[in-house]
Amino acid sequence: MVVTMGPRARVAMPLLLVLAAWGPFCGSQDAAAGEPPSAPIRRLAYVESSTGLVPPTMEGGGTELEMGDVDGDGRLDLVSIGDHGSPYVNSDQHGVMVWFGDGAGSWSVVMVGEFGYGGVALGDVNGDGLVDVGYGMHHNYSGVDLGDQLLEVALGDGSGMSWTPWDDGLATNGEDWGMFSTDFADVDNDGDLDVGSNSFGCCAGVHVYLNQGDGTWAQSFGFVGGNSADEIVFGDINGDGNADLAVSQQYGTVYLGDGAGGFALDDGNLPAGGSSGRLGISLGDVNADGREDLAFRTSSGGLEVWAWSGPGAWIELSGSLPASGLWEATQLVDMNADGHVDMAAFGSGQGRVWAGDGAGGWTEAASFVTPSPGDYEAFRAGGDVDHNGFPDLVLVADEGSWPNDFNHMHVFKESSVPTALGIWPVDPCGGEKLVAGAVTFIDWITAVPAGGPGAVTLELSLDGPSGQWTPIATDIANSGRFQWRVPPDTPSSTTAFLRLSLTVGAETVTTVTPRSFTILGGDALFSDGFESGDTSAWSAAVP
Repeated sequence: MVVTMGPRARVAMPLLLVLAAWGPFCGSQDAAAGEPPSAPIRRLAYVESSTGLVPPTMEGGGTELEMGDVDGDGRLDLVSIGDHGSPYVNSDQHGVMVWFGDGAGSWSVVMVGEFGYGGVALGDVNGDGLVDVGYGMHHNYSGVDLGDQLLEVALGDGSGMSWTPWDDGLATNGEDWGMFSTDFADVDNDGDLDVGSNSFGCCAGVHVYLNQGDGTWAQSFGFVGGNSADEIVFGDINGDGNADLAVSQQYGTVYLGDGAGGFALDDGNLPAGGSSGRLGISLGDVNADGREDLAFRTSSGGLEVWAWSGPGAWIELSGSLPASGLWEATQLVDMNADGHVDMAAFGSGQGRVWAGDGAGGWTEAASFVTPSPGDYEAFRAGGDVDHNGFPDLVLVADEGSWPNDFNHMHVFKESSVPTALGIWPVDPCGGEKLVAGAVTFIDWITAVPAGGPGAVTLELSLDGPSGQWTPIATDIANSGRFQWRVPPDTPSSTTAFLRLSLTVGAETVTTVTPRSFTILGGDALFSDGFESGDTSAWSAAVP
């Protein structure tokens, strides 16, 4: 059976609905979602799915987690380099740790290397189609190349069990104490992933290094000094097609990228950040304008969301989110799959999801708890570990009474059971700007009732939702993410769409992104006054 769903189609099948064109939605799995925006918010329920997360046992201190399909089997895995106990400090943690997922919420770990305590990022840095890893750390005393620098990148072989250092030139510009949270993005739009990392506390600062394509790296931006609170994340905040940077750091949070590796601070009228910067930061497109918005916890433990509206100008979208409390971390993800980005937050043993309405309104949709005191050490949302069509959460929290408190890792899986096959785009969704020749990520989510994760095909149209379709990738693993280098010769288009198809057995379902996105090409539209690699004025050229 083939079910085709365009941006205006409504198919009367459970879990196979695409919203009509009255709203900027990427899709919905709620039968009531075809109603106006005042329809009741879909409640979410989570069950713990942590079987196999121990060993290793954890110790204490912060860490970072990523969700990704490391071994290419279509099932999400979990990756970390551990907390203060890595390597072998009152703990059996060490090196790059991959918890392989079975697609049902159970895990088995493989650990490689003797280093740790820090942050991690996943992506393909050398273009071979395999997942690689970047990480910033505090315990870099491995004695061999894998684990002897405070910031490193290592190549994967597709198994998740072997990593080869690819890190010459990293951690050479003042990182003399420790690095932590790490992220990848193509900051210079040259077709490969670059790396950024934030200091482990004071005072190694923030650093961005450009990928030279041969295992060497050159710093394009950075500074030392100031207190840091671990987090760093790339995203397009001002909507010009260039990767921007958000970081928890005393000297500022939002740095806008110029498309060549440089960044300039633009916190504007954001509320004051305090001695360690704005904490618990995350990015997501809350108001569906194609630009990433900023979430963080306030000095009083509340939650706020702000949208960039112009140089030095931000608009608050916090609505009814709590103004105070014990919240410590945020994630901006469409958790209830209604096409609007939601707020997931965690702190002091409390987890909660507020459903967004796309205009800054928020309604509580779920809550969960962890054992006391439950202090935040890591928090990530967005991957669907069991292919039920709804994102899940993974976190690390400190539990127990001092001096016998230790970190514990938890996976919370949304408990819905899918009844029909479905696929929905997540990013791009509409309004984004992508640069021809640059690397971006295509994200989707699927519902697979039975029979394995299936295979996904991705196609591009430059001429609207009914235009000619050009293959991007065919029959790839249903991992929820594909790293795409937009072909350098792609012409400019303001009517670009993606078509996504999922095949499981003899059944195929297909959907199209509901709104257009823009590709900034190198053709005549941008040929006057733009040198290669200079995209700083493209946002003015394309509305």
